[in-house]
Parts: sequence; structure tokens; C-alpha cells
Amino acid sequence: MTAERAEDVVRAVVVHDGRLLMVPEAAGWGLPSGTPQPAETVQATAARVVYELTGYLVDGTEPLEPGGADGGTAVLCRLLTESPSDGGRLTPDRLRWASAQETADTHLPAPVRHYLQGHTPPV
Repeated sequence: MTAERAEDVVRAVVVHDGRLLMVPEAAGWGLPSGTPQPAETVQATAARVVYELTGYLVDGTEPLEPGGADGGTAVLCRLLTESPSDGGRLTPDRLRWASAQETADTHLPAPVRHYLQGHTPPV
């Protein structure tokens, strides 16, 4: 098994009602993320990873600008279900829907921060 390279990681950006879907990481909270399977688009990777981790169905609609120093690709996803299925590895109580202000202490790629500034209401 090979280690994930930063440029291979796909991060899903799921914003609903002005809040960003976050999952637990070793150092706090982060975006649902994973690596593509062979011949899988970044949009399909984002949708798959969100479902596998959270049970939410999403549509990976468009990649944001490349992450620069952070590497990888962030994909904007549209939420298709209001409630997660039982199929996610993380239970709903281990997920976080965070406002843009609540993400200030998290390590988000620059394109994600830029997107959030223009697409989430101030609190």
C-alpha cells in the first residue's frame, strides 16, 4: 500500500444552510476527504467519500481552484438528502455542521476559505 500524496487527496465541500460539513481528524475537524479509485473523477470521489464517511448523499458538482500549497482538489458538493443513511462510518453525533466563523481554527485549503467567504451568510 502506498502513502497518500497531498496532490491526490480530494476534499468534499458540502455547504447547506450556510454551514460546512466537517468530520473529525487527528488534529480537530476537517473536510471529508479521500483518494480517487482507478478511473474515478474527482466529483465522483467527493460524492463517494462523503457517503462512505457520513451517510449523506451528495452530488459532486464542480472542482474549486487547485489547493496550491495544500495540494489536492476541493470539490463543491450539493447535498441531496437532509438526513444521513445508516451506511456512514461516522454516526451523526460525530459530524459537525460549522459556520464559516467556526472554521477559523481549522486547516482549510485557500480555495475553500475563499469560497466560504462569498457563499456563507455572516453570523
